[in-house]
Formats: sequence, structure tokens, C-alpha cells
Amino acid sequence: MYVSITGLKLKRFWHAPSFWRHATAAMVQARSADGCLGSDARTIAGIHHTRSLWRDRQAMKTYLRAGAHLQAMRVFPRIATGKTYGYDSAAIPDWDEVHRLWKEKGREV
Repeated sequence: MYVSITGLKLKRFWHAPSFWRHATAAMVQARSADGCLGSDARTIAGIHHTRSLWRDRQAMKTYLRAGAHLQAMRVFPRIATGKTYGYDSAAIPDWDEVHRLWKEKGREV
């Protein structure tokens, strides 16, 4: 399976309504996307993380290039900063591992 991790931090607190509107729509899209094995989110140390599990990298890429996620990516540079990290794995990372991998291996977006 392919594991995708994101971590975003709002630039200003007043961006929260826009952020949550886009984040919620993108999560709904992910959970119903072909190839998505699971998707959830958690805020850790002020960073809004997502952890999504995919059949393969191609399924994840198809999701991120369409619908609510594409709209969120267009708004993102104005309202937040962040990093992403993805990798193939046989195991689901716990949230401590998600945050650690994001800090150590994430690339700026």
C-alpha cells in the first residue's frame, strides 16, 4: 500500500474557516476515492495532519488531481504552509510515526 502524509499550518488564524471548508471536502473526496483504503486526520503540535492509505501511488495521484482536493491545492499557498511525504509500506504508521516522518522526511509544498 501507499501511505500519504500531509501536515499543514495556517498562516493566520482567520484562514481557519476556509481551511476547514476545503479540508473537510477533500477528506470526504478521499474517503470515497477509488483505491483509498482509509483516510483520517489529527492535529499534533499545531500541525493539521492527514494520513491516507492507498492501493498504490497512482490511485493517490488520481485523487489529488481532481475535485475538492484540487480546489484545496489552489487555495493552499494563500492560507497555509506545509509538507508532504509518501512511501510504500506494508504497515500503517501510528500518529507518533506520522508526525516524526513528516518532520524528518517531508518536503515543502
